[in-house]
Formats: sequence, structure tokens, C-alpha cells
Amino acid sequence: MANPKKKKKFKVEKNESVLDCLERMKAEGYTPVRRSEVPVFKEENGMRTVSHQQIEFEGRRIED
Repeated sequence: MANPKKKKKFKVEKNESVLDCLERMKAEGYTPVRRSEVPVFKEENGMRTVSHQQIEFEGRRIED
């Protein structure tokens, strides 16, 4: 069996709540250790503006 990664990043998808993302992490065997928000930019009329914030979690493998 392949050795899974010790750390993995999870992004909260468009039609997903933060709780749904955390449940997905747990189902894959990871626990959250860090949360970050990354700005997503859009360009309109030559101006860059922030469209929204992308929430990311860093997960650490749960040891059995």
C-alpha cells in the first residue's frame, strides 16, 4: 500500500461550507492544523480588485 502524505492542503470549494470541508478532511484521515485565506483577484476595465477570499486548510495525517 502506498504511504500517504503527512500534510495536505484542502480548499473550501465553491458550493461547500467550511464544515463540509472539515468533514471531507476527516474522511480522508487528516486533521486541520492551519487555516489561511488567500485573496482571489479579478480584472475589470484594467483595474484589479479582490473578487473573494479562498479559504484553505492545511491538514496533518491522523496517526492510528
